[in-house]
Amino acid sequence: MSRDVSRRNMVKAGDPRLAQAIEREPSAVLRLPIDGPQECLLFLLGNDPYALPIGVILEILKLMPITTVPRAPEGVAGLASVRGQLITVLDPRPKLGLPDRPQDRKTRILLVDSGEEIMGILVEEVRGVQRFEPSQIEPPQVLGGEPPAHVAGVARNEESWCLLLDLRPILEVR
Repeated sequence: MSRDVSRRNMVKAGDPRLAQAIEREPSAVLRLPIDGPQECLLFLLGNDPYALPIGVILEILKLMPITTVPRAPEGVAGLASVRGQLITVLDPRPKLGLPDRPQDRKTRILLVDSGEEIMGILVEEVRGVQRFEPSQIEPPQVLGGEPPAHVAGVARNEESWCLLLDLRPILEVR
């Protein structure tokens, strides 16, 4: 099964904007515009709340066996088999300067489309879905100083706040 066929099958159940973005420009999926209320998946990395637009996430998986790859670049946790397809699983903690943490029953793998392949992102815990209006999303400069490359913005409402994760620096594994 080719990666393109697999990608199309996984996109069918996702946000239609995701399918359109992949057709136009494969890497556009990582930069979906915020043109209205945004449903975001909240999760923890290093005990900090992060979020991604729900349309970017193809699937949330429970932790499964991950085979380490000798001499893999920093941030590559290894390979996992998802329904017979090998998926590269990334651990964003090293790139974010976060300490290593043992995986437990709350650890999840978020499947995303990098534009070139389906990849997994290890997160400590999935907290749920939160809706943010465009007025509740601020640029990363509100953090003060030079914003980290992995932060696309800060979202907050009456219920919660989170850092919007920019996947591009995380997915660069070379």
